[in-house]
Amino acid sequence: MADEAPFQILHNEVIQYIYKSAKNGETENGRNITKLENMGFRVGQGLIERLTKDTARFKDELDIMKFICKDFWTCVFKKQIDNLRTNHQYLAFTCGLVRGALSNLGVKSIVTAEVSIMPACKFQVMIQKI
Repeated sequence: MADEAPFQILHNEVIQYIYKSAKNGETENGRNITKLENMGFRVGQGLIERLTKDTARFKDELDIMKFICKDFWTCVFKKQIDNLRTNHQYLAFTCGLVRGALSNLGVKSIVTAEVSIMPACKFQVMIQKI
């Protein structure tokens, strides 16, 4: 797919920019993580709009999570969700990506990630009831 290479390059450049600004002392690390998560949130919102424009409405939150795990994740990373290889620099963006996608599908959530043994990464999605 032609969109894959530019997305990977942009993603890497954003991470490098955030990392360098923290290293140079321009901004504090917590603020950088928030920026990265917010960028991911907005990208997730846009991608989910594009992916779901021709799909039927989801019945419940379980159907939404299945869509996120199968179709959305494969579209973004070209991998099954259980084989994701990442590092800590990518986690904030990826958490925001998932949270943004869920938000646009009407699911308010908190998304966290944990790396116990590289290259495995465990994401936890806590759905907040309104």
